[in-house]
Amino acid sequence: MSEVTYLERAVELAVRSVADGGGPFGAVIVRDGEELATGENRVTRDNDPSAHAEVVAIRRACREAGTYSLSGCVLYASCEPCPMCLSTSLWARLDEVVYAADRYAAARSGFDDLEFYELLRRERRNWPILLRRHELPQAEAPFEAWNNLDDKVDY
Repeated sequence: MSEVTYLERAVELAVRSVADGGGPFGAVIVRDGEELATGENRVTRDNDPSAHAEVVAIRRACREAGTYSLSGCVLYASCEPCPMCLSTSLWARLDEVVYAADRYAAARSGFDDLEFYELLRRERRNWPILLRRHELPQAEAPFEAWNNLDDKVDY
């Protein structure tokens, strides 16, 4: 199947998501020319702000593949991934992300993607959420435990 076919499938999933009570976003993950998993936006449907189509597809693909790494896979999305979905794609080690509509199209329909991309460029003191560090003597204990673990799975 071609890149266009996978993008068309992602758009089809996005349209169907709207009909099913979700947001207008769909995603397809492909490995070795085969569809591994799909995802649709379930934010409002499931009351889960992290249930973006790309994240849903990545979760399903990882379960299907039996690994957290989707190296060798391509994500096709109906729209340019928001910063959270882009970060999840990086953490999943995807080889490539291909999208149809862009963040400006999402913004014209009232979605925050563009705003969040711009937010990341601002100084934290200008963010709408307070992000602060509180120092604790044992703050690095989890990392020490991790570093001392003999059978850890590096990621």
